[in-house]
Parts: sequence; C-alpha cells; structure tokens
Amino acid sequence: MAITIESSIWEPSPFIYLFLFLSCCFSIFLFPHFSISSRTSSVFDHGIASSFLRFQRKFLLLYSLSSVMEGLWFAFGEFELASYGVGREQMIISLCFRYAASLFASPFLGVISDLVGHRKVCLFFGILHFFVAICKRVSEYPSFFVTGICLSLANTIFSFSFESWMVTLHEKQQGHRQDSLNDTFWLMVFFESACFIASQMFGNWLIGGNFEKKTAPSTAAIFLATACITFLSRGWAENQQAISFKDYSMSFYAYILSDKRIWLLGWAQACLHFSIGIFWILWAPTVVADGREVHLGLIYPCFLGSRMLGSTIFPWLTSGPLPIRTEDCLVYAYIILGLVLSIIAYDYQEIGVLVTLFILFHACVGLILPSLARLRTMYVPNELRGGMMGLSLAPANAAMLLSLVQGGYNRNAGNASLMAFGVLGLLTAAASMHALKQCGKQPYNNWRKQ
Repeated sequence: MAITIESSIWEPSPFIYLFLFLSCCFSIFLFPHFSISSRTSSVFDHGIASSFLRFQRKFLLLYSLSSVMEGLWFAFGEFELASYGVGREQMIISLCFRYAASLFASPFLGVISDLVGHRKVCLFFGILHFFVAICKRVSEYPSFFVTGICLSLANTIFSFSFESWMVTLHEKQQGHRQDSLNDTFWLMVFFESACFIASQMFGNWLIGGNFEKKTAPSTAAIFLATACITFLSRGWAENQQAISFKDYSMSFYAYILSDKRIWLLGWAQACLHFSIGIFWILWAPTVVADGREVHLGLIYPCFLGSRMLGSTIFPWLTSGPLPIRTEDCLVYAYIILGLVLSIIAYDYQEIGVLVTLFILFHACVGLILPSLARLRTMYVPNELRGGMMGLSLAPANAAMLLSLVQGGYNRNAGNASLMAFGVLGLLTAAASMHALKQCGKQPYNNWRKQ
C-alpha cells in the first residue's frame, strides 16, 4: 500500500497584515494626544507653518514616486534575470559589479551632490531610471551589467541625495525647527516602505502571471521616470551657492574627517547598510532551507509593514510621554538587531519563528533609519551632509562586495559566517552609539560664514 505524503506551501497568516496595519494606524493617530511637546507633530498640525506643510507634502509625493521606481526593480530584479536565462554565477557577478560601482561612486556622488546641488543629482537619479527602462524595453537582450551599474548608481543617489536636499530646503523654509524635521524623517521611511509594497503589487498586476509580460515593469518605469523628471524640473528652487572644491575639501577635512563623532556616526550607518544588504540576500535561502516550501511573495510585505511600524515608533521615543535620548535608543536597537541576526544565523527555527524574527529585525530598522537621520542633523553641517553620507556607504559596499566574492562566488564562507559578520558590525555599531553619547555634542558653526 502506497503512502502519500502531502506537502503544503507555508503562508503567513492574514492576521499579521491586519495587526501591522492597525498598529501603524494607532501609533500615528494616538501620538498627538500623548505628545509632551509644546505643539503636536506637523503631520497633524494644520494651523501653523502652512508653507512648510505644503513643502513637506510636495517633497513626500516626489520621494514616494522615486520609491516606487526603486521598489519596482528591487522586487522583480531576480525574476527578470531568471526570465532571460541568467544563471546563479552570472547573477552573483552582476551583483559584484553593482556593489563595486557603488563602492567607488558613492563618495564622489556625495561630494558632487554638495557642490552642484542635490536637486540636480536627484534629477540624474530619474534620468538613470529612464535610461535603464528604455534599454530593457527596446532591447531583446539588454546588457544586465550596464543596467545593473546604472541602477546601483541610482540606488546610491536615492540613499542620501533626497534626504540631504530635503534638509537643505527645510532650513530655507523655516530654519532649524527640529520637531518638524523629525516628522519628515520618519515619514520618509514610512512612505518608502509603503511604496515598496505598492510597487510589488503593481508589478504583480502588470505581469499577471504571464511570463511573456516580463517587459511590462520596464514600460511602467518609463512613465514613472518621466513623471519624476518632470516633477523635479518644475517648481523647485535650490538656490545652491557656488563654492570652490578647495574650500569644500578644507571644510570637509575640518568638520568631517577630523571629528571623531562623525566617524562613530558613519560607522553605525555603514554597519546598518551592511546588515540590511546581507539580510536581503540570505533571507530567502534561510527560509527555504531543507526543502521547505514557502510563499516568499507573501512574506515580503510583512517585512516592509514592520518597517513602517518601526518608523512610527520614532516620534514616541523622541517626544512622547517618556522621551529617550536618540543615542540610547540606537544602542538598544542595534543590540536587538545583533541578537536577532545571530539567532537566525546559528539556531535552526521553524518558519513561523523565523518570520517573527525577520519582522522584529525590520521594525528595528524602521526605528534606526530616522534616528540616524536626526543625529546627522545634530552633528553634520548641511553643506557637507551628502559627502558624509556618501563616504559612510563605502565601507558597507566594500563589505558586501567581499561577502559576495567569498560567500557567493568562491563559496569559501557559509551563510552563517556572513551573518556573523553582520552581527559583529551591529554590535560594534551599538558600541559606537554609546561612545557618541559619551563624547557629547559641540555645536558646529556654518563653515561658509567663517
């Protein structure tokens, strides 16, 4: 008598989506009633600074549009490569080229962004997406190395230029109103995560299960990039002041390279980017280990939903009933990230437990991102912000490139070892935030006025 073994594909419970959605709603709409600030969050305050609110909404609309473009390639990049018959080794080589391009370009793009203006660099971001979309639409077999490098450059710009530009515009709008600036930081993370979910749903709708529609996301990206370029070209005044490269380099050395606090902050940012990169490369192989069948497409929104929830926690910790110093929040958040990643790396877990750990990981990421942005505003002059952020991405890209070569291509390091490097980085980042707290903050002077 034959025995039939039934296998089922694991899917997250619909309760998870409902819980994350309701938690985000409660966190956002209850915060004004518990805030101890003299005024409530600018998200809910419609009576003052109406010009700033218009600017904030306009910027968030532009940032959301850019996030949809980023999310569209991020969600369907591997699917697209597989649809053209690209093998595993070629995918790894393509990723290596992308991280190598980011490694060498990120410091230069950051400096260029400060010198020529963040709006122009953001405009270049839209042009890169438009070029990639055109190449993939008109060519039957596009060069994935060229398009991959272009997307890598666009992602690098997305990582710092929009934030740097927003901070500069914010200063011109209403000076150093840190409370409203903090609102924009967590809203950027919130809308970015929401747009990544929307881009996945949009891509699924475009393809519709039809393998022959693999160019449909490229067609949509053409229209999105065109809208982004048009939006950036109209109605934005940057008022970038001319500065020579010599003066900029002298100021960059004096205020960035010679300041230990900036090194600590940059290291914490680099470790976070590295751990996120390692996670997104290894989470799927970890879940499907030992032949487990999982619906990966339904787990992806859970991560981003928890990231949205983590971002809404940020205002509660900074100006809620029990405000906590930002450096203290980051110390605890980095330690939790390290512990979660170490459990994933070395302790075999069931799928439900793994997904729970993944959700906790992204909730902490959602909290850390606006917290780091707030510290950059406290410690880094706005005129040097892009260069500092671009430089801090270089160690993360170098570590990712080394991990791909040793772990993916040469197979000299296992997944657990790569995650262990991420854990080590996160724990050293926690130590960096503790050291930053001990250093204290000395207010910087605007270097152009000296």
